Amino acid sequence: MIDTLLETPNLIMLLASVGAFLTILAFGMPLIERDTFTSRLKLVARRREELLAAQRARHGPQRSRLRQHQVRGYVRTIVDRFRLLDPRKSQSLKDTLASAGLRGNGPLYTYTFFRFVAPLGFTAVTALYFFLLAKTNLDLVAKLAICFGAAFIGFVLPGIVLSNLVQKRQQKLTRAFPDALDLMVICVEAGLSMEAALHRVADEVADNSPELAEEMSLTTAELAFLPDRRAALENLAKRTGLPSIRSLVTALTQAEKYGTPVSVSLRVISQEQREERMSKAERKAGALPAQLTVPMIAFFLPVLFIVLIGPAIIKTLQTI
Repeated sequence: MIDTLLETPNLIMLLASVGAFLTILAFGMPLIERDTFTSRLKLVARRREELLAAQRARHGPQRSRLRQHQVRGYVRTIVDRFRLLDPRKSQSLKDTLASAGLRGNGPLYTYTFFRFVAPLGFTAVTALYFFLLAKTNLDLVAKLAICFGAAFIGFVLPGIVLSNLVQKRQQKLTRAFPDALDLMVICVEAGLSMEAALHRVADEVADNSPELAEEMSLTTAELAFLPDRRAALENLAKRTGLPSIRSLVTALTQAEKYGTPVSVSLRVISQEQREERMSKAERKAGALPAQLTVPMIAFFLPVLFIVLIGPAIIKTLQTI
């Protein structure tokens, strides 16, 4: 099969198919790109409705009109029938999904469903290929070992994808946070309250960092509805999981508790973030020569030797 694929006509057809797929993908991605601003507004509105419903349930037996965004169909049926969700671990899983930007019961059920189905699907596809389709000289033990490896990959793959989403989102938040903090210092020193400053900064950074704008908008909504302002700030630190935002939350909480000026605390944190960003840039610049050593040896030196020694070798061969 590999020899057939390596033949020139098949290889040309394969490359042409890959090129056509990439072309279609390049033209189709802008058409299916989500409107992050609209989705952010819907998310904040939904969070406001949830907080308002919680307040109504706490203060009276009124019936909540909150729309229940639940998973319907076979996903919810399979998860509930096999009892795949553990109530003791569902909250921590919800927090992890929220750190990846996936909120609500929908992502929770979907992740649990794929965590259950992926090992079975990978095992079934691998067994179908090695036991029925492929003509290999592998014995039964080797085929079973490959199927077991496929099941293990299917089991850990959803967790790896989720961790990758969390890391990418945290990197985006880390890049946009220092500028947003500077804007917050300007807003607070101009006389705006904490809620107004967060709302203004969320509007300003929405184009460059929709993720940070979403988190600040959610914090603004929670500050308006939750009875404990400290809980709203703690939720911000829990959702992001960044030490820089954790230090901001600590400073804001202490400033509100002890009555110290918020602008002074924000300016100190902003200076610390600026110094930390400069130190990271210096560390990357210091590690650059060591990182360039292997590319220099692998790519530049052979070309340099060919250019310098190549003419001499050609002349030597001509004289011989």
